[in-house]
Amino acid sequence: MFDVAVSPEVSTYEIERNKPMPSLNHSLLQARLIARLFARYESEYDIASELSLDLADWPSVPDLSILPKLTPDFRNDVTTVTEPPLGVIEIISPSQTLNQLVAKAEAYFAHGVKSCWLVLLPLTNIYVFSSPDDYRIFREHEVLNDEVLGIELPLKEVFS
Repeated sequence: MFDVAVSPEVSTYEIERNKPMPSLNHSLLQARLIARLFARYESEYDIASELSLDLADWPSVPDLSILPKLTPDFRNDVTTVTEPPLGVIEIISPSQTLNQLVAKAEAYFAHGVKSCWLVLLPLTNIYVFSSPDDYRIFREHEVLNDEVLGIELPLKEVFS
């Protein structure tokens, strides 16, 4: 099995990206969310991983961004997006606190994001915020329902 270590030092990754270093479970869950969301909502949304945002001079890199369906221009790429995504998904990392995630969710809403999911890995549940003060909690055996984006997702597919 894998050795688990949480370092109190800030890594180069964290400094460069201004975000905590992801873990194995973080990475696995991120991939599962992408796969399940894309499979169910391919015609409505694009799901972007680690997309660099600059929203009114507030830089951020959410774990996942939920975007309206796009037609990619592979010849002319962009490195930073200045329009807010419809939704963002943040997955807690071992070095991150819940307070940090909640503050980040508030900032997303202040910058035009319509829905924000906070994934708490140790508890296997997802908080779906429709505003900074309004959220619902979905547990691993429930069906997540994001009423703002019209997304339903059986969490047993994500957390299994």
